Amino acid sequence: MSQTDAALSSAHAEVKAELARTDTKASLLLAFTGASLAGVWTVASNTRLHPAALVIGTVGVAVLLAVVALLLRAVRPNLGGGSGFPKRATLTPEQIRTSLAEDGRAEDIANLSRIAVAKFARLQCAIDLTYVGGALLLVAALLAVVGGA
Repeated sequence: MSQTDAALSSAHAEVKAELARTDTKASLLLAFTGASLAGVWTVASNTRLHPAALVIGTVGVAVLLAVVALLLRAVRPNLGGGSGFPKRATLTPEQIRTSLAEDGRAEDIANLSRIAVAKFARLQCAIDLTYVGGALLLVAALLAVVGGA
């Protein structure tokens, strides 16, 4: 195996691992956000809230719903083509043999890297919005406690 071949194999494995890590992080954040929204709904539906707490809490919930939309967009499968599985699903057995005989790892690495960067950007934005939503909900909780006292 040549040095270039080994480097291509290593880079290909690395970018695939980064995609898997990103999807795992997005899934965990999605579960956390869903649990947070369920908890907020439970507390808000069983508590008489100060109007200011209700308004700020509603904005916080809206931000968390935007986080959910962003995370779903990050983990949404791309079946529009490119290389790999989606492309192979449209090929005949002979076309698959021909495409596998060619070394398309460099192109695949470039495509997968672009996908990974887009996923990372969405995940980073989702994390930032989670902080904003959490801060708004914290302010709403403080207003509910102070306003109810």
